[in-house]
Amino acid sequence: MRLLPFLIPVALWGCAAFPDLDRARATETRWAPYPDLLPLDQLTEGPVARVTPQMQAGIESRAAGLRARAARLQGPVVPAPERARMRRGVSWPG
Repeated sequence: MRLLPFLIPVALWGCAAFPDLDRARATETRWAPYPDLLPLDQLTEGPVARVTPQMQAGIESRAAGLRARAARLQGPVVPAPERARMRRGVSWPG
């Protein structure tokens, strides 16, 4: 009897509607043949990707921004005066 409240949600999850995955495919690929399976060596022999100067500048500027953000997050969450006040505790009137 204790398990009944836990089994009802599990049973309802089984009734969930799934999206129609066949509609997600484009019509031109719906009846296309499957691609050939190739050995991994053949797939990795392709040309090496090159980074353009624009891509490198964008990546470096984003990395610098993330480093600056991380540096700002390194400080204390609670400022020192507030932390000292909290350490003193609550004073009860009376």
